Amino acid sequence: MQPLITCVAGEPSGDLLGSELIAACLSHPDLAHAKLVGIGGPHMQAEGFTSQWPMDQLSVRGYVEALKQLPGILKIRFELVQEIQRNRPDIYIGIDAPDFNLAVEKKCRALKIPTIHYISSSIWAWRGGRIHGIKKAVDHMLCIFPFEPKIYHDAGLAATYVGHPLASMIPRKPSPELAKKKLFDLGFLESTAILADETVIAVLPGSRKSEISYIAPGFFQTIQEIDHLHSGPVRFLVPVAKPFLQAPLQRFKEAVQRARPNIQIHLIPENSSLVLEAADVVLIASGTATLEAALWKKPMVISYSVPWLTATIMRKQGYLPYVGLPNILCQDFVVPEFLQEDAVPQEMAKAILQWLNQPSKVAQLVDRFEDLHQQLTMPTRALLAQAIYNTILHK
Repeated sequence: MQPLITCVAGEPSGDLLGSELIAACLSHPDLAHAKLVGIGGPHMQAEGFTSQWPMDQLSVRGYVEALKQLPGILKIRFELVQEIQRNRPDIYIGIDAPDFNLAVEKKCRALKIPTIHYISSSIWAWRGGRIHGIKKAVDHMLCIFPFEPKIYHDAGLAATYVGHPLASMIPRKPSPELAKKKLFDLGFLESTAILADETVIAVLPGSRKSEISYIAPGFFQTIQEIDHLHSGPVRFLVPVAKPFLQAPLQRFKEAVQRARPNIQIHLIPENSSLVLEAADVVLIASGTATLEAALWKKPMVISYSVPWLTATIMRKQGYLPYVGLPNILCQDFVVPEFLQEDAVPQEMAKAILQWLNQPSKVAQLVDRFEDLHQQLTMPTRALLAQAIYNTILHK
């Protein structure tokens, strides 16, 4: 009998993690012929997944932004639940996107369909009371950080630490020169190879429309400021997470080029991993990508900006003094953070240049990130596949 597995990812980071989960399922002898359907992006689809709705419509962050997209999100959720009621999958797996997935998972449990949630909500960072809602919706939580299972076990919920898939996907020793060559060979550098003495700065302003609106303007002003202050040749690489972000990022690029005609800015379609590997230092929006940058062993400056109301609510519900994953996991301010009104381009530019001027400090950071990489490395595929199979088996 062919198992039917419904999976839902809501954003690019979930799509990347979901692709590893799909591969894990299909590697298990009893799940090798499973049919995997739901909502996912190109990485999941490349592994054999069928996406029945576009993932982009779920990719929103923050209270104000979510309100604007709410009608479309609710329509997709209604249609998804109807599909689940008709076809009754053997299991439902929500991949991150808790605001969307937990509601669907709760309905699945009412239908006696077992549920797994992959990627714990950050209940250890803010809104810890969410664990009560999670218990009502989830049969088994798959955790990517080693300290998370105990939180769920203490609350009476099954949880397994599976390691972070990115830790297995990213090599321990990056090869920046090889990454630079690949970017040139792929035609992303407009026929000018990166020279040995050029500083490469990766700039990742986010993957959502709202992030580009609130974060990208300050990031491109920071680019201009760095180009003004840095004494040597510098090149800026900006990954474009989704095709519809190309136009607004191109406008920001052209505005900077009008002020500084000789500045080297390259918009790179997708390929954020290659850009991070090639970089000497990274300016990055807070999110999963900061962990990826840490696993590539890169010094970075983290920033984030949201509407005032969203920021006010989040501040009242937070527990930790930092928001960036590298700082949270190292339990220290190992990299600087510039949030909201503190995200001043001149100050962020100075912080980037400090990394470039302090190689001994960079070496210490690399040591911290190497320890983190080792801690997050587990046989993730095998652990994912076994947890999914066991949950189906015991339904």
